[in-house]
Amino acid sequence: MSGQNTVTPTADGLIEAAKAAKTRGTPPLEKWNPEFCGDLDMQIKRDGTWFYQGTPIGRIELVKLFASILWREGDDYFLKSPVEKVGITVEDAPFVAVDFEVEGEGKAQQLRFLTNLGDVAEAGPEHPIRVVRDEETGEPSPYVLVRRNLEALIDRKSFYRLVDLGVHRDGWFGVWSGGEFFGIIPSEDLP
Repeated sequence: MSGQNTVTPTADGLIEAAKAAKTRGTPPLEKWNPEFCGDLDMQIKRDGTWFYQGTPIGRIELVKLFASILWREGDDYFLKSPVEKVGITVEDAPFVAVDFEVEGEGKAQQLRFLTNLGDVAEAGPEHPIRVVRDEETGEPSPYVLVRRNLEALIDRKSFYRLVDLGVHRDGWFGVWSGGEFFGIIPSEDLP
């Protein structure tokens, strides 16, 4: 041993570090560069439910605290504090867009998404919408960028409402928001 203390990541340690670092708004994760401490037995399911050691985390305020220190690097997700960075598993996207509001119409239309944890993302250049289609089934999975390259999966009812707002443009069927057109599906692929 080199004399260094071995850090064993725990949810309690992250809670305390997050509480200490959080003032108002989102903690400055981009300024924190702690060493990777290992993986934590924490998972976010596709439906947005957070699990710790196989058990759902029932306290929404605790989930929101963890979400405030969620960080993504490539395809990997971490909970990050000033002193530690631990890996967690995200099944699809860390958030679920459960509803949205519409203002205006056409090119002036603005879509404002609300996530399962209370985040708000106004779709546009800084918060793009993207749709991934399953290669085998063609089933769409729509996403909106929420913050720090963290996306929300748009739930089915909201996606159906989104499709109702769709228009055709340059060979694509999609929606306008924030002055941007977001393609959902090539027009020729529609039944």
